[in-house]
Amino acid sequence: MALLKRSISLHGHRTSLALEPEFWDVVDAHTAAEKRSLAGLIADIDDNRDPDDPLSSAVRVWAMKKVRFGQS
Repeated sequence: MALLKRSISLHGHRTSLALEPEFWDVVDAHTAAEKRSLAGLIADIDDNRDPDDPLSSAVRVWAMKKVRFGQS
């Protein structure tokens, strides 16, 4: 499966994040439902992850929890 890369500004720095389309679907649905920005959501996930975990992994875990348990 191909990864989709998106560029965002995270804490004042440009970065890119590559995820599978299914994970982007969960992220996009949440940002739309909550009327918040992609950068804001990713910044929250980044702020709450273990610094040893890659950001892409933290977003995938967040999305899985959102789907499975309705939580972030």
